[in-house]
Amino acid sequence: MAGVSDCFGIGSIVYCKTCYNKEIEGEVQAFDPQTKMLILKCSSSSGKASLNDVHVVNLSLVSDVQVRKEVNISPVHQPALNLQRLNTRVRNQVEEKRRLVTALAAGVSPDGQKLFLTICKTINEVTWQGPNIVVLNQVTITPPYRPENVIGNADSKAFNHIKKVVEKHVKDQQLIAANLPENNTSSPPSSSPSQ
Repeated sequence: MAGVSDCFGIGSIVYCKTCYNKEIEGEVQAFDPQTKMLILKCSSSSGKASLNDVHVVNLSLVSDVQVRKEVNISPVHQPALNLQRLNTRVRNQVEEKRRLVTALAAGVSPDGQKLFLTICKTINEVTWQGPNIVVLNQVTITPPYRPENVIGNADSKAFNHIKKVVEKHVKDQQLIAANLPENNTSSPPSSSPSQ
């Protein structure tokens, strides 16, 4: 590996030739000297000027490295990461994935899964009880997940709120289904071959 620097300045233009003879040239976005990992931002392979390709290059596996344009500007100090917030976000995502796995294991229909995710956006206390959705331990929604399938104390605020959420979700899903291309009746009919 020729010409490897101990450090690459952010914004520098670097050329690399990988062990697979692939040539990559781009602007340095990040470099970790311990792992010798280099992140390069390159022109888009799709040709669109508004897009970029990003390559993560392991410098241990390149045959040639050249700094085409050196930039020695000190990097802008980045604010410290809020690790507590990141850990909370990770826990929430893991919990959401567990709920989805539980739904899949119970054989819940895609309609039920979509409704579950819709409710989860505004209410945290949502669980599966077999194929049933249980909200706030007060309201249960049974398959096929329609407003008439909402069970609970009809006088409670939670019941009325959840019923409205289900009604809105069903209407939204019907609008989406009505606007799908295969349901669009304005397309010309396909012609069958004449015999």
